[in-house]
Amino acid sequence: MRIIVVGCGKVGTTLIDSLSKEKHDITVIDTNSAVLSDVSNTYDVMGIVGNGVSYTVQMEAGIEQTDLLIAVTDSDEVNLLCCLIAKKAGNASTIARVRSPLYSREISYIKDELGLSMIINPEYAAATEISRILRFPSADKIDTFSNGRVEILKYLITENSIIKDCTLIEVSRKTKSDVLICAVERGDDVFIPNGNFILRANDIISIIAAPRNAKEFFAAIGEPSHQVKNTMIIGGGMIAYYLANQIIPSGISVKIIEQDRKRCEELSELLPKAKIINGDASNQDVLNEEGVDGVESFVALTGIDESNIFLSLFARNKTKGKIITKINRIAYDDIISTFNLGSLISPKNITAEYIVRYVRAMQNSFGSNVLTMYKLIENKAEALEFEIGANSPVSDKELSKLKLKRNILIGSINHNGIISIPNGQSVIRTGDKVVIITTGQGLNDIKDILE
Repeated sequence: MRIIVVGCGKVGTTLIDSLSKEKHDITVIDTNSAVLSDVSNTYDVMGIVGNGVSYTVQMEAGIEQTDLLIAVTDSDEVNLLCCLIAKKAGNASTIARVRSPLYSREISYIKDELGLSMIINPEYAAATEISRILRFPSADKIDTFSNGRVEILKYLITENSIIKDCTLIEVSRKTKSDVLICAVERGDDVFIPNGNFILRANDIISIIAAPRNAKEFFAAIGEPSHQVKNTMIIGGGMIAYYLANQIIPSGISVKIIEQDRKRCEELSELLPKAKIINGDASNQDVLNEEGVDGVESFVALTGIDESNIFLSLFARNKTKGKIITKINRIAYDDIISTFNLGSLISPKNITAEYIVRYVRAMQNSFGSNVLTMYKLIENKAEALEFEIGANSPVSDKELSKLKLKRNILIGSINHNGIISIPNGQSVIRTGDKVVIITTGQGLNDIKDILE
């Protein structure tokens, strides 16, 4: 596909990195020539210096032959205008990043009236991911398929876990739960395991299941399967606002600690049911006075990654509650992974994943049938949901008779809303929705899973 990306900030660069790996023809527009030069030298993209709102600049970028324009500058209004110009100048689909809460209640109207294909709000998307985790704190990350009927949950195996040193067959016998351990992350290695695979301490496993079965699994291994009762949020930015709005109605008590007094006053008006504290959370006395040792969850959402890391490390020593840490600038590397920062949340990565997922879905018109896609383990494993069309090469055959490529696992089958974890005798039918786990990348059609 031919794609134009307007804006080379954190989100734009992350997006360019992801789309480049998908082998798309990418043109990048930005007003900063130095940033554009760095991106052009790093990735196989064409760079154009200029304002993406300009009709002339978009024509120079080839908007008339472009399939998709994605506007991710720092300005919501610029992004929306870029998309409007693109719709008038060519016939491209358009995606805009829109962050301001001012527009949050008008998103549907703006999308429809401007003819946008998608509006993405990184802060809202991050808040949604955090809210899922707070409702199911045993998991470090939760992704959903089939409108929430199927979940993939990540879980860290500790030294005290009852499934440590067990084979997957033994785990099934112990838990008696209808779940599938579909991927195992061990250090730098990723495995799609078979029944004889032995789980070790510090493995991060990905579990696929219907929500009810996932709760049964975690209950069977002695992990809490109920939502947290309260949370302490550090930083009163947009993610904190969106998060509080999502979890307060579900009965979770919210306390936000914010250093800026004016912002505290704004939050007090916007979130009357939350407790807003004006204080410096980098001061340990403030956290102790506000009862960090008694919270069931702690969410570090300041604008500085290093501060979030240190805050989470401090909280880790004070509470056994769920820890969630926002990291948006520092790359996830081996050093950070050893800090035990709980669930790591990156708005730029979440945004890029949402958009790449949409791009995969767009390719349906070119013969693909991908419904949903998640980066299960960054750059190492994907989970994809396919809808099975008529005359599919995988339909009406027992799975044991299909010649699958290596490192491919069929994780679940949704047949008319009934979810099953398949075995060798399972059969995929036309119209089923099937979740595939793979350590490869670039699957666009269900037939790509076959040798």
